[in-house]
Amino acid sequence: MKATGIVRRIDDLGRVVIPKELRRTLRIREGDPLEIFVNNDGEVIFKKYSPIGELGDFASDYAETLAKASGQGAVITDRDNIIAVSGIPKKELIQKPVSHELENMMNEKISLTSDESKTVSVSGISDKYSAGVVVPIISEGDTIGSVLFVMHDGMKPTEVENKLAESAAGFLGKHMEG
Repeated sequence: MKATGIVRRIDDLGRVVIPKELRRTLRIREGDPLEIFVNNDGEVIFKKYSPIGELGDFASDYAETLAKASGQGAVITDRDNIIAVSGIPKKELIQKPVSHELENMMNEKISLTSDESKTVSVSGISDKYSAGVVVPIISEGDTIGSVLFVMHDGMKPTEVENKLAESAAGFLGKHMEG
């Protein structure tokens, strides 16, 4: 664990303020869920909670099914990271942060469809992969991730990829509502 040198007091309601610099660096936004852990040494650890990240193997299987059905690369993200990849090299994208452009689309609940001629960079680390279809995953009114297709060999997305991404995002959003 890395010390930040920042000390905060708990107020009379039991609250502690996470400094703005840390929230910005860790991409913690107002309303984001934080999971609380404690260990035997008395340490209290806050970890960003990702409902989509909890799906793990299910999300990987779903991405694989999407890639097989479309013949394109399929990616499932939470709000911050890429959590499932199929149809393109996993090691280049898995667990990498999403691009700022993709993050903004999720924040604004904007979809990118085959009707448009633009693409969106997938990863904040590399510009190698761009998505031709992006659909936010919305659960209980909040964006919790996205489903996207990375098109092979400069191909343009079709209505098939649009419908697959919309169906997957809708299903995952409903699944997370429980």
